[in-house]
Amino acid sequence: MSDFLLELRSEEIPARMQAGARAELEKLFRREMDAAGVEAGEITVWSTPRRLALIARGLPLATEAVSEELKGPPIGAPDQAVDGFCRKAGVAKADLETREVKGRETYFAVKNVPGRATADLLAEAIPAIIRDFSWPKSMRWGGASISTESLRWVRPLSGIVALLGDEVVDCEVHGVTSGAVTLGHRFHHSGDITIGNADDYAMKLRAGHVIVDHEERQDLIRSGAAKVASEAGLRLVEDEGLVIENAGLTEWPVPLLGRFEEDFLEVPPETIQLTARVNQKYFVCEDEKGELANAFICTANIEAEDGGARVVDGNRKVLAARLSDARFFWDVDRKKTLAEHAKGLERITFHEKLGTVADKVERVAKLARWLVEEEIVKPNTRHSREGGNPDNGGGTGNSGQLDPRLRGGDGLSREDLADMAEQAARLAKADLVTEMVGEFPELQGLMGGYYARAEGLPDAVADAIRDHYKPVGQSDDVPTAPVTVAVSLADKLDTLRSFFSIDEKPTGSKDPFALRRAALGVIRIVQDNDLRFGVAQGDLLDFFADRLKVQQREAGVRHDLIDAVFALGGEDDLVRLLARVHALQSFMDSEDGANLLAGYKRAANILKKEDWHGAEGEIARTGEEDPLAIVDDPDLKAVVAAKMEQRHASELSYAAEPAEKALMDALANSEPAASRAIAAEDFSAAMAALAALRAPIDRFFEEVTVNADEENKRAHRLDLLARFRAAVHKVADFSRIEG
Repeated sequence: MSDFLLELRSEEIPARMQAGARAELEKLFRREMDAAGVEAGEITVWSTPRRLALIARGLPLATEAVSEELKGPPIGAPDQAVDGFCRKAGVAKADLETREVKGRETYFAVKNVPGRATADLLAEAIPAIIRDFSWPKSMRWGGASISTESLRWVRPLSGIVALLGDEVVDCEVHGVTSGAVTLGHRFHHSGDITIGNADDYAMKLRAGHVIVDHEERQDLIRSGAAKVASEAGLRLVEDEGLVIENAGLTEWPVPLLGRFEEDFLEVPPETIQLTARVNQKYFVCEDEKGELANAFICTANIEAEDGGARVVDGNRKVLAARLSDARFFWDVDRKKTLAEHAKGLERITFHEKLGTVADKVERVAKLARWLVEEEIVKPNTRHSREGGNPDNGGGTGNSGQLDPRLRGGDGLSREDLADMAEQAARLAKADLVTEMVGEFPELQGLMGGYYARAEGLPDAVADAIRDHYKPVGQSDDVPTAPVTVAVSLADKLDTLRSFFSIDEKPTGSKDPFALRRAALGVIRIVQDNDLRFGVAQGDLLDFFADRLKVQQREAGVRHDLIDAVFALGGEDDLVRLLARVHALQSFMDSEDGANLLAGYKRAANILKKEDWHGAEGEIARTGEEDPLAIVDDPDLKAVVAAKMEQRHASELSYAAEPAEKALMDALANSEPAASRAIAAEDFSAAMAALAALRAPIDRFFEEVTVNADEENKRAHRLDLLARFRAAVHKVADFSRIEG
C-alpha cells in the first residue's frame, strides 16, 4: 500500500471557484480509480490561489489479475448475434468457449485481465482528469490555443507533481510533464521545492511560506482578524463569506488593521461595509457601543518587514477613494426628495406587458391603502409593540423613545395609517434611480429608508420603505409594523397578480421573476401577522397552495395531512387553513385520531364497494334517463320532496340495534358540535367532537351487519355510514391521510 500525491499548479484560481474545483478533483479521481478497479480510501483535497492538491491514502501498488466471464447466445444462433456478442466482449469467435446451460450448448467469452501497476493506471488517469475537468470559466493559451482541441483550464497550467510513495508517476499534459518539483510563495520563497512524498508535502510548502490547507488559512484569518480588532479595542464584524474569500486569495494570510478618516462615518454604515467588502474584501469593526468604527481589516499575502505599515497605508488610500465616491453619492442623492427621485421611475420598464415601475408603484399604493381601509392591516396590530426593533420593521428614531409614529403606526387612526401606507408605497421604489443604489444595487430599499429619514418623513414611512422587500429569504425577518406590513404585502401581491394576469408563471425550475419567493413572502407575512383575507383566486390560489405545502413540509408537517385539508377546496384564508392543518396533525398523533381514521377508511370502502350515493340516489328507479333532470322541475319539486320525506320517515321502520342506535345518537351530537366549532374556527374542538365518534363506529362495525337482507335496514345503515363520512369530511378529507 502506498500514498499518492497530485498537485496541479497554475496561475491564480479565482477564490469563488476553489470549493467547486476541490469537489471536481475528488470526483474525477474516484471515477478513474473505480474504472481501473482500484479502491480509493481516504482522500484529502486542498486548494490555494495557485494550486490544487489531492492526497489519496493506502492505494495498492498493483491491481489483482481477474478472470471475467460473459454468457453469450446459444450454439445455432444467427451469425449476426454471435458476431455482435464477440464485439461486445472484445474476443474473437475462435476464442469462445461452449458450455451446457439448461441442456443447451451456449457460447461463453472468458477474458483473463492481468494485474497492472497502479503507477501505470495513474499515469493514464492524470491526463484524463485534467482534460475532463469542468470549470465555470476556462481558457486556452499559447501557440496550441489556435486549435479548439487544445487543453482548456481555469488559468495556464504550469506544473504537475505526481508521486506514488516516493516515486514520480510519469505523464505529460499539454507540454507539462509531471515531476516532484513545485514552487513556494511568490514573494517569500525563490527556487524549486522538491517533494519527497505525500507526507512531507504540506510541511515543505509551509517552509516555503505556503499554507496549502485552505481550512487552516480560514482559521488563521478568522482568529487573526478578531485578534487585531481586539488589540485596538474594537470588535470584528464577523463575515464568514469574506473569511473564505480571503483564504482563497492568499497562501500566507496576515490580517492587518487600518484606519480611515472619521468623517466618512457620516455615510450610512451599510454603505461603508458594502464598499469595504465588495470592492476591497476588507472586514469592518464596531466600537464598544456597537456602532461602526473608522477601522478596516485587510488580509495581506506577505509578512512585511515593517509589520505591514506600507500595506495598510496603500489599502487605506484605495478604500478612501471608494468611500469618497460613496459620500459623493450620498450627498448628491439628498439634494432631491424621494418624491422627485420617484419621477424617474417613469423611464424604467417593469415589464413590457405591465408598464413602467411607476405604473407598478401606482398599483401598489392603491393596494396598500385598500389593505388598511378594509382593516386587513390594522393600526393596532398585535405585533406593533415590537416596533422599536429595527429588524421588526419599526424604529426608535434618534431619541430612543417610542411614540406612536415611531412604532410603525401603532396608535394611529385607520385614516392616518392608510395615508402613511400609501405614501410609503409611492416612495418605496424611488431609490432605484439614485446614484448610491446605481453603484450598489444590494442597498435598494435600505437607502430609501435613510433618504426618507434624512428629509424628515415619519419613521413609520421610512421603515416601510427600508423593509418593504422583506422577507427576502427563509431566515429573513418578517415585517410586523402595520405600515411596513401593508406596503410589503401589497408589493408582493401586485407582483404575483400582475405576472399571473399575463400568464407569466413559474415552470419547472425556471422562475425568472422570483414569484415563488414572493409567494412565500406573502405566506410568512400573513402567518406572522394573523392577517385574515382571501389572498387569491384560481390559478394563483393553487400556486399559493403549492408554496404553502412546500413550506409546511419543511416545517415538519406531514404532506398527507396538508393534502387532506387542501382537498376540501374553496379555502383562500391562509391563517384558517393552517390552523386546520395543525389541529389535524395534533389529532392524528393521538390514539383517537388513528382509530377514527381506521373506522373512516372501513366506512369509505364499504360505501365505495356498494356505490352508495344516499337514499336519494334511488330516485333513479323512476325510469328517468337523467335522474337529476326532474329535481329542479317546478311542477315535480314538491313531488320529489314528498317522496324523499316519505322515504326518510320510513327509514326506521324497524327497531335499531343498540350499536346502531349508539352511532345515530353520537352523530346527532357530534355533527352539530363539529359544525359549530368549525364556524368558530376552533378546529381543536372540532377534532374533539369527531373523537366522540371513535367508540360508536368501532362498536357499530363489531355488532351490526351493514348489508342486511332487508332493504330498509341496508339503506339506513349505509346512510348512517355516509353521515359518518360526511361528518369527518367537514374537518378534512380523511381519504388523503396515510395509515
